[in-house]
Amino acid sequence: MSRFERKNLAGMQGYSWGEQPHDTDTIKLNTNENPYPPSPSVQQALAAVDVARLRTYPPPTADALRAALATHHGLTQDNVVMTHGGDEGLRLAITTYVETDGAFGMATPSYSLYPVLAGVHGARVVDVPLQQDWRLPDDTAQRLNRENVTLTCLVNPHAPSGLLTPLADLARLAQELHGVLLIDEAYADFVDPALHYDSAPLLEHHDNVLILRTFSKGYSLAGLRLGYLLGHAELFAPIIGKSRDSYNIDFLSQRLGLASISDQPYASETWSKVRQARHDLRSALADLGLQAPVSEANFLLASVPQDAARSAAQLYAALKERGILVRYFDSDRLRDKLRITIGTPAENQRLLEALTQLL
Repeated sequence: MSRFERKNLAGMQGYSWGEQPHDTDTIKLNTNENPYPPSPSVQQALAAVDVARLRTYPPPTADALRAALATHHGLTQDNVVMTHGGDEGLRLAITTYVETDGAFGMATPSYSLYPVLAGVHGARVVDVPLQQDWRLPDDTAQRLNRENVTLTCLVNPHAPSGLLTPLADLARLAQELHGVLLIDEAYADFVDPALHYDSAPLLEHHDNVLILRTFSKGYSLAGLRLGYLLGHAELFAPIIGKSRDSYNIDFLSQRLGLASISDQPYASETWSKVRQARHDLRSALADLGLQAPVSEANFLLASVPQDAARSAAQLYAALKERGILVRYFDSDRLRDKLRITIGTPAENQRLLEALTQLL
């Protein structure tokens, strides 16, 4: 430990990211990436880039991309702020709306980066344990208000279960909370269209709502690090003018993001493939005795029964030896479970064959 390190950093654990293999044979079902490549429009946009443009700074607020996203969500450009990946959106929200000795709220279990970012900032984490069916308790807002929470992050669909919180529940939570509600929709592109999930209209009635989106999952651009926030212009004013890094979105990301968002038919096709594979994989896992709740994300949370030939931790290790990476969390409520990203049909079949042998 460096003697110059801040005390709050010295006493905390950092974020543990998913393993990144160095070979091309390993199947990555551990970091919830889209198994299909980005739109061909992205390749075309990249090939058309004039490298001389890299000599100058990019447009500081990425207005062309913001305008395209505003149209996509039925909002105005003032309702969109671009971020360097979804994670920067989280950091910006915490540094803008939470005092260094203030309180940050979240449900547990959830995205493990939330408490890390709050800890780096020096904020106190107030967690609300989810019910056994992964739903929020009815008194969630009351618990958070009692602790003077000024920002609450709620991932929807939930990670790691994949449960989708209904819009009516989100609206009620926003109405009851005294602070800002950030709805982290990293996986929202994979929600079944028949559910008609669209949280953007919440902004018309709630000036304390932020919606976080990313290009990493639905648009297959995890390697680009591009995301955005949706919210009221007044809510965004301190982010744009104070807490946001200058030129936080580089020239290439702006160009490739615009190409990607403009090709909705391609993106929608990949989401449909993932949804079908999700349905098929969940059914096949159940046949092996691994039950997973209904998921609206691009992953499943499979429970390993106590009488199985191997525990969840042992299955994780054995699959890794066979070149298949899934995610195992050694934490409360998750030690008997594996989180499995939806892959291509061929990848999912290889996983099922390995699980059949191991079980």
